[in-house]
Amino acid sequence: MEANKKRYTGMVTSDKMDKTIVVAISTRRLHPLYKKYVTRTKKVKAHDERNDAHTGDTVRVVECRPISKDKCWRLEQIIERAK
Repeated sequence: MEANKKRYTGMVTSDKMDKTIVVAISTRRLHPLYKKYVTRTKKVKAHDERNDAHTGDTVRVVECRPISKDKCWRLEQIIERAK
């Protein structure tokens, strides 16, 4: 287990590509002026070597070396399967 790598938990929104998944990572931030929580969503492409994850799964991704132009994340664990 690498020590200084970023790890995010998110939901798979697309698994149509070969060995690649798109993961939506949602974070809640407090707005500095209005003091209201705002949900921010960021999408990242992650490498899925065995094509295990499918749309709707909750997964953990970890930072890695650049694999392609857009991919610098790797699937670490499938936390919960889609029902």
